[in-house]
Amino acid sequence: DIAFMILSHVVYNLRMKIYTKAGDDGETSLCSGEKVRKNDPRVRACGAVDELNCVLGECLALNKDEEIGGMLVQIQRDLFVIGSHLAEAKIDEEFDTEVLEEAIDLMEEELPELKDFILPGGFPLAAKIHTARAVCRRAEREVCNLATTSEISQYLNRLSDLLFVLARYTNMKCGNADLKWH
Repeated sequence: DIAFMILSHVVYNLRMKIYTKAGDDGETSLCSGEKVRKNDPRVRACGAVDELNCVLGECLALNKDEEIGGMLVQIQRDLFVIGSHLAEAKIDEEFDTEVLEEAIDLMEEELPELKDFILPGGFPLAAKIHTARAVCRRAEREVCNLATTSEISQYLNRLSDLLFVLARYTNMKCGNADLKWH
């Protein structure tokens, strides 16, 4: 009991508050310690990638398919690493677009050929995946404003393709046809 009390006291004293007030002046710190404005292109890119990760979390909450869930969790992990790169934490990891391409190819084998533009929507999970695709495109645009992130841009470009196909695939698995734009 005394050990638990000591451990509880140590853990309590190590806890950090979620608010630091350090950003109240419109600045934030990158991983390097450099202070930048919150509208700095690196911060904007990190924010867009973070938002994409959150939307994918919503997709996971709606998902009931183990295969899709595993794919989404791996993408979320990749996005965390991408965010650290953008914040200059310099984690040395390559982003494997071939894995995304293979997943696209496998899903497209089962999908009807796309001959029309389609409208986002359908099954709730598919509609949310379409939202993730649009957020991914925005994140890609934000990353393109940075000079040294071509590998990340390539990954996000392929990821948005995957999310488009995944939304169609999800609709197909749930018995919803693509909603064609005329």
